[in-house]
Amino acid sequence: MSAPSFSLVGLGPIINRWKYFVAGAVALAAVVSVVVALLLPNQYRSTAVFIPTNPQTADPDRLLDQDKEMGTRLELGGRAEDLDRVITIGESQPVADVVIKKFDLYKHYHAGAPGTDAADNYVLSEFSSNLSIVHNERDAIELTFIDKDKQLAAAVANAMVRAIDSVNQQLTLENRRTVLALYRQRYEYLSTSFERSRRELVGARRRYGIFGLEMQGRYLAKQLIETEAALRKAEASGGDVAGLKRSLRGLTRADAGNLINLESYVAGTDSLAMFTTRVTDLQTRLIAARSAYETAELSIKGRLSSVYLVQKAYPATKKFKPVRSLIVLGSVLLTFALSVVFIALLELYRYNRPGAMRPA
Repeated sequence: MSAPSFSLVGLGPIINRWKYFVAGAVALAAVVSVVVALLLPNQYRSTAVFIPTNPQTADPDRLLDQDKEMGTRLELGGRAEDLDRVITIGESQPVADVVIKKFDLYKHYHAGAPGTDAADNYVLSEFSSNLSIVHNERDAIELTFIDKDKQLAAAVANAMVRAIDSVNQQLTLENRRTVLALYRQRYEYLSTSFERSRRELVGARRRYGIFGLEMQGRYLAKQLIETEAALRKAEASGGDVAGLKRSLRGLTRADAGNLINLESYVAGTDSLAMFTTRVTDLQTRLIAARSAYETAELSIKGRLSSVYLVQKAYPATKKFKPVRSLIVLGSVLLTFALSVVFIALLELYRYNRPGAMRPA
C-alpha cells in the first residue's frame, strides 16, 4: 500500500479540527510573550566617534629633520596600523578593568563582590557583550556601549575613549622621554660649541686686529692710497718723507706697531671669515635646537591627545532594545508554526496506527 501524501492544502481540515488547541496555544504564547516583553528592561545605546592621530607627529623623534615641523602639528590618522592599535587597546582587559572599577559595575550587574573568578568573569562577559568598537567606512572609530541606564551608557563610552587615549599615549611616552633627552644633549652640545667658537672669533680679532672685515678693508685701502699719494708728493716737493714712510710702514707691516695694518688684515682675513661663518652657522643651529627642545618638552608635559574626538557619547533619547512588538509577533508566529507541526505529526501517527481506519 502506498504511503499517504500530505500537502499544505490538506492542513486546512487538520487545523480546523484542532482549532481550539491551536488558538489556545497561540493565545497563551501571546500572553506570555507580552508579559516577558514588558518585564524586559529598556536598553540604551550611546556612541562616541573619534579618529586616532599619528603618534609620530606628536613625538619629537626627528632629530635630523630640522627643516620640517617636528611634532608641532597633529596629523589625523586613518592609517591601518593606527586604527588596529586603537581597537586592540579598546578591547584589552586592562582598559576594561579600569572602566569596570571606575563605575563599580560589579554592583551594577549584581555580580557580587569582586575578587572571585565567577564574579570577575561574569562582569567582564557582560561588559564585553555590551561594548562594540568598530572601524567605519570613513576611517573613524565608533565606540558603542549599551546599558539599561542611559546616563551610565554615555559615561562609560566617554570613559573608554579617555582610557584608550591614555594607554595610547603611554605606548610612546618612554620613547618620547628618551628623545627629549637627546634633544637636550644636542642643544647643550651646540651651546658649548657656539661659546667656544665665539671665544675663538674674539681672540682671532684681537690677534689680527680685525673687528670688521668689510669696513676695515675699506679703511685700510683708503689710508694706504692717501698716505702713498702724500709720500709721492713729499718726495717731489721735499716734504716730510721720513714721517710718511713710517706711516706707510705702520699701515702695511705688523711689526711696525699699528694695531690695524695690512699684513695682519691679510693674514687674518681667511681665519676671521671661517670663524665668522662657523659662529653664524652654530648660532642658527643653536636657536633651532633650543626651539625644538622647548617644543618637545612642551609636547611631553602638555600630554597631547592621541585621538581626535569627532563626537562624544550623549545619553540616548530613545531605547535601542527590546522591540516588544517584534517579540510578541515572533512568539505568536513561532507558536502557531510549532502547533501546526505538532498536530500534523499527531494526525500522521493516528493515521498510521495499526487498526486505524483508512480510506478505500
